[in-house]
Amino acid sequence: MRSRYSAFALDLRDYLLASWHASTRPAELEAPEPELKWLGLDVKRTAMQDADHGSVEFVARSKLGGRAHRLHEVSRFVRENGEWFYVDGDLKN
Repeated sequence: MRSRYSAFALDLRDYLLASWHASTRPAELEAPEPELKWLGLDVKRTAMQDADHGSVEFVARSKLGGRAHRLHEVSRFVRENGEWFYVDGDLKN
């Protein structure tokens, strides 16, 4: 999760796509708004469902156009051939 947050902050779209599970991966990612600034990541909780399935609850903070935003999500990950891939996530309020 932390590496994906860093990739969002640094606009490393190739890494984001490569770390996204093939079953849910979009064909491409649009460039972020030029003035978007990522401010921090707070991992709230991690859980393992079994040896190859896990979830991460996090809050990512950003600023765009002078306004603060927060993304609160529970993301699901799967491990295949020793590598973890983002599958999908549920937004929280």
